Amino acid sequence: MAGSNGTLLASRILLCCALASTVTIFLPLAFRPCASSLSRTILAVTGLDPQVISCTSAASSKTPGGGSDAVNKAGSGGRPIVTDPLRCGEPSLPPHAFPPFHCCPPTPPSSAAAVVNFTFPDPGEPLRTRRPAHDAGAGEHDDMAKLARAVALMRALPASDPRSFIQQANIHCAYCSGARRQAGWPELPLQVHYSWLFFPFHRAYVYFFERIAAALLGDPSFAVPFWAWDLPEGMRVPPELADEASPLHDAFRNPRHAPPRLIDLDFAYAEKNLTDEEQVELNLRIVYRQMVSGAPLPSLFHGMPYRAGDPGMPGAGTVELSPHNIVHRWTGDYLSRPNHEDMGAFYSSARDPIFYPHHANTDRLWEVWRGAGAGHADFTDSDWLDSSFLFYDEEARLVRVTVRDMLDIGKLRYAYADVGTPWLTARPPVMIRGRGPDLRSVRFPVSLDAAVSAAVTRPRRGKAQHEVEVLVVEGIEADGGDFVRFDVYVNAVEHEKVSPGAREMAGSFVSLKQPGVEVVTA
Repeated sequence: MAGSNGTLLASRILLCCALASTVTIFLPLAFRPCASSLSRTILAVTGLDPQVISCTSAASSKTPGGGSDAVNKAGSGGRPIVTDPLRCGEPSLPPHAFPPFHCCPPTPPSSAAAVVNFTFPDPGEPLRTRRPAHDAGAGEHDDMAKLARAVALMRALPASDPRSFIQQANIHCAYCSGARRQAGWPELPLQVHYSWLFFPFHRAYVYFFERIAAALLGDPSFAVPFWAWDLPEGMRVPPELADEASPLHDAFRNPRHAPPRLIDLDFAYAEKNLTDEEQVELNLRIVYRQMVSGAPLPSLFHGMPYRAGDPGMPGAGTVELSPHNIVHRWTGDYLSRPNHEDMGAFYSSARDPIFYPHHANTDRLWEVWRGAGAGHADFTDSDWLDSSFLFYDEEARLVRVTVRDMLDIGKLRYAYADVGTPWLTARPPVMIRGRGPDLRSVRFPVSLDAAVSAAVTRPRRGKAQHEVEVLVVEGIEADGGDFVRFDVYVNAVEHEKVSPGAREMAGSFVSLKQPGVEVVTA
């Protein structure tokens, strides 16, 4: 930001580690407008100050890792991630994992020719309307009751049936724990988290699960309800999911978080002593930050580009880190299970039926984000659009689906009930004004086992009409076998007094356990 004399001003950046393993951070010496393909976290800090710098007009500049800063422009193409249908191996599982230990489909295809390409459903099919779990209808129109029956029917199928509940759950294990491989790169796992694949993969996941459920129910109008944890009335585990007699119940959830406990979208394995009103206000501010002020660009919302031949996990988008990862953590049983099963671990999270309403809501937020502000548009890079995954459909056929297939939910014959967006007016306030003491020089890299503060130089304001200021925190290294979280504050004079719902809180890095993997991402 340019001062009155044209000099560059500095912002105070604070990195705080909360209930995590030691994390090594390489902080850049200045703000940069776009993040490269290197592993990093990028946090939009627009809103802390009206002065912003240009991202979309930034020239492509090489970084030490060979990446390009122009990540929001269309790429050269030719390197989309493709799932290899013939290679699926053993996953990397944490110690004391629950069986089954093999996450791949029960009967792999005999050849690539056995895979069929995705086709859109008939436009004459009923439009499935996904409704909030807290208001999902009654009687014969109760979608939560239908979901329970569908899960029971899936559980009754043989484990060798790819439509069975355990095989549907294993899809997440295969794509998230190193079992699935990239076509053409057999040594590289295909990881659908911490990159631009997160939203389209999980949209396809819920889509095929929903169609299998509808076919088993004999009800073509059935739609998976969404757990609306971003709405005050939806911030509790739906009671049907907490009923121990229901097929939707899961034994491995945090018993402290059963209804009527409100969800904490800032959860870090410590319970807050907040009133319900305070918790709702905090949750709404967090959703605002992750959906609005923190996500004005596709790379900030979706995550970083991930192309064929890349090692994976280049950087997650705002909503994936939080609230998505936080909801997984909050729901999983960290009290009695070392890996926080089921929802708190990659390999086991889809074994809990709550996974599907959770991801239906995450998918809904993708639709909401598209209409929430200027610049909220998806990537146009062909490497994103042509990336593909494999799912079994309601006829047990193995289907290849691309990202571009998943972009229009009208063509997919489903929609979301309009439930409002109360968090759009929950802009966080500035907690503490004033200037703090001068910061001492910090030499990076640094192990983040305590709070670290550093001054970061900010460029002069650009001339582009629509500009976004982005903070890049790069070179994050952590043991994937640990649960990791750190928070980033900007201009927090006294960070101990700053609420996680304040504007000085730029964002958090949150990861679930990924054993056998060194997390070099953000």
